[in-house]
Amino acid sequence: MSGGQVSLDRRPVLRGVDLTIGAGEVVAVLGANGSGKSTLIRALLGLIPLSGGTTLLYGSPPARFRQWWRIGYVPQRLSVGGGVPTTIREVVASGRIARQRRLRLTSAADREATSRALEAVGMADRAGDPVQALSGGQQQRVLIARALAGEPDTFVMDEPTAGVDAQSQQLLADTLTSLVSQGKTVLLVAHELGPLEPLITRAVVLRNGFVCHDGAPPHAVGAHALPGHDHVHPHAADKPLSPLDWRPTP
Repeated sequence: MSGGQVSLDRRPVLRGVDLTIGAGEVVAVLGANGSGKSTLIRALLGLIPLSGGTTLLYGSPPARFRQWWRIGYVPQRLSVGGGVPTTIREVVASGRIARQRRLRLTSAADREATSRALEAVGMADRAGDPVQALSGGQQQRVLIARALAGEPDTFVMDEPTAGVDAQSQQLLADTLTSLVSQGKTVLLVAHELGPLEPLITRAVVLRNGFVCHDGAPPHAVGAHALPGHDHVHPHAADKPLSPLDWRPTP
């Protein structure tokens, strides 16, 4: 992202953010409430329009991007509309849609990926339960499982540990450890990292819509140092083109 800007209700939320995510990185976007963390993630995926700059996903703008199976997005909350009961398995299985051809029946590979994802978040024994009956933390685990089921190259997670108990946080950390060992890319928003902290290879800290730190993660520099402007790290000029890349408008 180079010069990325977003305004909501005429109020600047992102103010010229530069961000490039390299393949295989585990990047945490940190900052106080209202600093623009979730807005950054959603704008990067094209879910919120930019008022300045452009965003590229694997080299393409979101409107032209077709390889959505490569990105597993975990939003902050689960949206299930229509009033029709939806089971946990159905929600998790929907993570396979981007990999399926039109009108193709669910395959054995789809079913196996769904089952593995349910096991990974500890929800296999409740696969037939309606998601509407779950707590907020349990629904978050279902969202994570949905992303896992799609077997993407890059995981984009918006506060995946918010409202999740300590055991589930550790389960997520163990799952991400396995994914990172396979070369997967992870970009996540967090207020507190908890057991995810050892996985983080880079921290991006936002303050009032600006990047005030981009570099060493909390365990390397000390969490108290991150928000200060004295610790801003310039981008390396020789960073490789990343799967998630913001470019300025010419």
